[in-house]
Amino acid sequence: MIQVLDQKTINQIAAGEVIERPSAVVKELLENSLDAGATAVTVEIKEGGISFIRITDNGTGIAREEIPTAFLRHATSKIKTMEDLLTIHSLGFRGEALSSIAAVAQVELITRHREEITGSRYEIEGGREKGMEEVGCPAGTTFIVKNLFYNTPARRKFLKTKTTEGNYIQELLLRYSLSHPDIRFHFIADGKSKLQTSGDGQMKTNIFYNYGADVTKRVIPVRGAAGDMELSGFIGKPELSRGNRTFMNYFVNGRYIKSPVITSAIEHAYKNFLMGRRYPFTALLLTVDSQYIDVNVHPAKMEIRFTNQEEVYNLFYHTILDTLQNITLIPEVSPEPEKKQKQTAAFSIGRKMPEPFEKERQLQEHANWQESIPAPVMPSEQKKEPPLPEASASQPSKIDFSQMNLLKEEAEKENTPAFRIIGQVFDTYWLIEYESELLIIDQHAAHEKVLYEKLMANLREKEGLSQNLLAPIVVTLSGREIETLSKMVDAFTRIGFRFEPFGDKDYLINGIPADFIHVDPKKLFLEILDGLMEGGRQNEPELVLERCASMACKAAVKGNYRLSYAEAQKLIEQMLQMEQPYHCPHGRPTAIAMSRQEFDKKFKRIL
Repeated sequence: MIQVLDQKTINQIAAGEVIERPSAVVKELLENSLDAGATAVTVEIKEGGISFIRITDNGTGIAREEIPTAFLRHATSKIKTMEDLLTIHSLGFRGEALSSIAAVAQVELITRHREEITGSRYEIEGGREKGMEEVGCPAGTTFIVKNLFYNTPARRKFLKTKTTEGNYIQELLLRYSLSHPDIRFHFIADGKSKLQTSGDGQMKTNIFYNYGADVTKRVIPVRGAAGDMELSGFIGKPELSRGNRTFMNYFVNGRYIKSPVITSAIEHAYKNFLMGRRYPFTALLLTVDSQYIDVNVHPAKMEIRFTNQEEVYNLFYHTILDTLQNITLIPEVSPEPEKKQKQTAAFSIGRKMPEPFEKERQLQEHANWQESIPAPVMPSEQKKEPPLPEASASQPSKIDFSQMNLLKEEAEKENTPAFRIIGQVFDTYWLIEYESELLIIDQHAAHEKVLYEKLMANLREKEGLSQNLLAPIVVTLSGREIETLSKMVDAFTRIGFRFEPFGDKDYLINGIPADFIHVDPKKLFLEILDGLMEGGRQNEPELVLERCASMACKAAVKGNYRLSYAEAQKLIEQMLQMEQPYHCPHGRPTAIAMSRQEFDKKFKRIL
């Protein structure tokens, strides 16, 4: 029998579409605050927002007589007719948020309209009104949401950990702070201030607050226009790329969205500037006439349709590409410690350094921040074998780390394989005589195999050999990155990383795996972290194995690099001592062989 559902059931269904987790509650209420003209918004949560959410703004407030109506489904002040859907200028418009939230939580509203003398306190629980009273309060609105999904336990059990849910909310505030730099945002989680912006109207200031100084100094402004569309914001230099798309932020009329059209345009613009599977940093604002977009696609309002997709694509693509082509993309190298100290001192005397930069200044006064290590100079000729470099952590700039790492002294092992090096071809392949075969060895694949097996030995023995850094390096991590790192601390330390907390979002890297000392420590650390974040539902051993293989590949000596005979001797010796030496971690062969018998057949010595 077909029947009409009751209002409570209808509200529960709507809540399932609109309110999936605590961050969805914050998103809907935050958008209401911004639509109400707020210039300051404070978001406070407890236990990831599951037990408590409080959002306070200084917007226009809600008139007393309109409060009960505001909690009815499809009640909104932002549109009146179907035609208004074609010219939406507000973030919210569906009129489902408050009714959906009230259907699955205990809600308290305290508000005062700017034109009223006193405010109102209204309570609603599980969709049922509990009461309303007159109270004294400042102009604006405060929503308190308690015990989310208390009456729908089946939905509550699908929530993730309190830390993960809290990180979703922090990421949400991060994005809104980028798209609305003129708003003062304050985010508090379990009594701790996690984010606070000044509302000075400068996006770059909020990039610093959210991502730290290291990212901020590597972004460049962009600006473009086409017809009724304007694009502005910041993009990162190619050196700022990451292994996933978490750094890609773009907004349409102040709304954070996900669009395959825009994503494709950004990635194609960077195509010739980044290696495969590397993604750039972007914080881009598109302003477009609302008649060209349709945001009424999904209740979450994350998807958007463009009526002029080609024009949107071209605007993003050409604006970014033109910017990249007109700047110097040579990575900067930190100056010598003495010069760095003098520059820092002059800056400090000239004007007072903003407090957020103080931590970085303290480190820079005591150490040379090495952002990249120059590649070793490749010899044009090898008339004789060079002397082996001595490993010394006190003189990193004078050592060819790739050679030092490959040729470091090791205890003599039993059963060292006997082979004779014949020579090298194409600066990549080594020809050796081994037993009754000619082996042709790919130096990159061989070195990758050696490094991978060393890492795996460290993991098994739970004692990775670490090389202390002369100058500790600070990395600024997002909430999700910190959560991933906390879960994988043991794996990182077993590989050879040494690090410690250095503030709310900063970590200090003191040591890196000894076999990877010639690789940029910061990039290595972040790349492993990116890979672990993208691991999906894989368990920890699988994730660690995958990242170890990636680490070994990136740290291994490349093709077209001329090794000395001593280096090749040591590398091949280590490779041949392994149980399965003939394939790298990714399955490529490290060597191919040709037997004495095959030679004899080729030269017709035997039939």
